[in-house]
Amino acid sequence: MDDRTIIRTGAFGAVVAALCCATPLLVLALGAVGLSAWAVKADYVLIPALLACLALAGFGVYRKRRADSCAIPATRKDTP
Repeated sequence: MDDRTIIRTGAFGAVVAALCCATPLLVLALGAVGLSAWAVKADYVLIPALLACLALAGFGVYRKRRADSCAIPATRKDTP
């Protein structure tokens, strides 16, 4: 998997999990559709999901920086 894909996936997942951690809004939204009982256990799932996505994004940044520091710069041939 490409480093940028890992970073994007982790960042997107972290944003979604962070938005869902706004429990009062989540309770209102789920209550509107009759699923408010699900919000009771939401913190048990969303907090670990947030941490996992942040770790995934951090891992992607680490891999990208490591690859950039090990890369050999390309030399340009000047042709007359």
